[in-house]
Amino acid sequence: MAKIEPTVATPPAPQTEAASAPANLAPVPAFPSASTPAPAPAPAPAPIRAEPAPAATEPRKLDQLSRIEEKAARIEEKFARYEAVLTRAEASLERSAGKVDNAVGTLDIGGIRNEIAALRQRVDATPRAGTLFVTAAVTAVLTVLLTILVLKFGVPGLFGGLLPR
Repeated sequence: MAKIEPTVATPPAPQTEAASAPANLAPVPAFPSASTPAPAPAPAPAPIRAEPAPAATEPRKLDQLSRIEEKAARIEEKFARYEAVLTRAEASLERSAGKVDNAVGTLDIGGIRNEIAALRQRVDATPRAGTLFVTAAVTAVLTVLLTILVLKFGVPGLFGGLLPR
């Protein structure tokens, strides 16, 4: 914001009554009719003379101008402070947004870790190779025994034994 330079201009002279329109003129109708005569032209107004302002008012104007400049400077300082606060707040917000992004990434990784842990528990719950071999051997032995029993004694109601007793 640019500083206001102190300048003093001469004030315009007040208008005199001679400069205003004469009071004896009748108002002009908005739509003149053919029966109303045109009004006579008004006399030319007298030229307005600019009188120099008294020298006593200049110090007051300078004092008022300096007060205005001081007030403008205070407003500029306040604006600069608010701008600095806003800049710091924006930086803080950006840092917080970065932290939130990191936290979201961490939460995603945490969810993936939980899924991997659950999968690991399911894999650990499955039987291992030793258990599978024992189960296969027991199944084979039981199958052979049951087959021999069925062949020797038969299935009651379906067929008799095929092997001699």
